[in-house]
Amino acid sequence: MNDKVYIHEFISITKQNRARYMQHIAANWSPIGQDLRHQLCYGVWGVVGSTGHWPQVVNIWEEDGFAGLAASFRTEFGNPTLQDPSLAKWWAAAADLRSGGLDRLLVPHPDTLGIEALCAGGTVGEVYAHEMITVLPGAARQFLDSAVVEAEAVHKRYGWQLVGAWWTAMRNNDECVLLWAIPTWEAWAGAEQDLSRGQDVLLTSRGSAILRRERILLVDSPLSPLRIGRQPSKADRTDWQD
Repeated sequence: MNDKVYIHEFISITKQNRARYMQHIAANWSPIGQDLRHQLCYGVWGVVGSTGHWPQVVNIWEEDGFAGLAASFRTEFGNPTLQDPSLAKWWAAAADLRSGGLDRLLVPHPDTLGIEALCAGGTVGEVYAHEMITVLPGAARQFLDSAVVEAEAVHKRYGWQLVGAWWTAMRNNDECVLLWAIPTWEAWAGAEQDLSRGQDVLLTSRGSAILRRERILLVDSPLSPLRIGRQPSKADRTDWQD
């Protein structure tokens, strides 16, 4: 059972800084988060601009449950500046690379694996499908139960692997996030082609509960754990020292 909690971030990138930001967040921040907060990097991805906002990055962080997240929040916000003073240098560098974002807290379905187990299993995609799904109030957990079961049929037919299934905390139990690892661009195209022809091939049994569904594509950054099979480390830094 996965007892972690996840921070999900949509990050708006300034100008042409996406590659620099992805290096900064993975190599320069993640080792700090691992050491100080036992926060693991679940993934850093660039949004495929033809499918969503651009330039944009998606970060997901794995926390030690709500208790671990509370301790992390105290470290970050337990001072008058509402910012960990020890991270002033990192924040200053990040400020030039991004203009803001939108975060949410995610609770994993019990069958969703943590990032270390996914890396150990060699999970990887050439491209990822990221879905935001609004369901009837109170139906999020039931939708995810169905999604996890039906994902096996999607995997057999198209090769898509459901690697993340979460519902959003601090809402009305009405929002879910799904993350699919897709082995090839052709495997993505095949499913989308069938969908465009009216074949409801992705998770149909709870369709009546779905109020809104949005899918974008992601490509993982050079240091994203699913790409490299491990957590980013200080050895990955190219232009930074604590």
